[in-house]
Amino acid sequence: MKAAFVKDTKVQIENITRPTLGPGDIMVKMHSCGICGSDIEKIYGQYSQPSMKLGHEPSGVISEVGKNVSSFKKGDRVFVHHHVPCYSCHYCLHGNETMCKKYYETNLTPCGLAEEFVVPEWNVSHGGVIKIPNSMSFDEAAMIEPLACCVRAWNKIRLQKGDSAAIFGVGPTGMMHVMLSKFYQCNQVFCFDVNEYRLEFAKKFEITDTIRSNDPSAKEKILSKTQNRGVDVAIVSTGNLQAISDAIECVRKGASIILFGVPSKGATLSIDVSKIYSKEITMIPSYAASDNDTNFAMNLIKNSKIDVAKLVTHRYDLVDSQKAFEHAHQGNDSMKIIITSSETLD
Repeated sequence: MKAAFVKDTKVQIENITRPTLGPGDIMVKMHSCGICGSDIEKIYGQYSQPSMKLGHEPSGVISEVGKNVSSFKKGDRVFVHHHVPCYSCHYCLHGNETMCKKYYETNLTPCGLAEEFVVPEWNVSHGGVIKIPNSMSFDEAAMIEPLACCVRAWNKIRLQKGDSAAIFGVGPTGMMHVMLSKFYQCNQVFCFDVNEYRLEFAKKFEITDTIRSNDPSAKEKILSKTQNRGVDVAIVSTGNLQAISDAIECVRKGASIILFGVPSKGATLSIDVSKIYSKEITMIPSYAASDNDTNFAMNLIKNSKIDVAKLVTHRYDLVDSQKAFEHAHQGNDSMKIIITSSETLD
């Protein structure tokens, strides 16, 4: 079977032996797997998290179940979460499931970006596998995980109907934040990016304005449309640290800034902390997603509250993963890129 691995800043497809299935495990035949910004960081950047496995947005069909598995059967259509917490440690009991030690230890074998992969017993028995309805495409199911990460971020904000939001970085997850801002009834949404394709793409979603991140008049544009206050919330959905400084300038007093984009390991930023203090800005990091976020995201898609299918612009076969990642890294004419297995196309 084929699987993708990071080798010297490239994606290589290797033929490997099909993994062995344990009594509590399940085997899934991958149908769709999204490319995430963290996957791109693993190849082209300095990824700050421990796992270097590619593909954590997989959906597919169960091809085999362990002898002790009773809740799933061969042929079930599923979304699979690669990390699953314990729900009983100090972190989990405080709502910090993504900080759980077990969360980091769990993963798929060999990875989600493979023709088939094993979901370990822990994930199977702790909510890491969700059956998806026939009405949901595998492409849509592959976007449950990134949408869940976005949902977790919004759950950390004190938001009121009619508030304003600024999204810094409108790549695939940035656009999910745009969609969520509409779902949560923000009346003004501003999109920042340096990528013209992405700014034009964002205009399809009835936003208030698109602004180039390097526009020297960006702050004035925000103030002129928010009664000279600034926005109520800013989502920094990029690893570019300059966006954090820009967000500080564009939010109102008492606002919240969500640090969502993946920074490179060792990344540092020099900022005027007095501005954060005097404006009483709340800065909140948001990393990954829990099962509650995942189930909420799945229902948003299933009930047509968030149309993630609008974000898919390109699809590549697994054997062309290197081309897919190059395309995603360039980002000049793409939004969400999905990798599929040639034997399992919808």
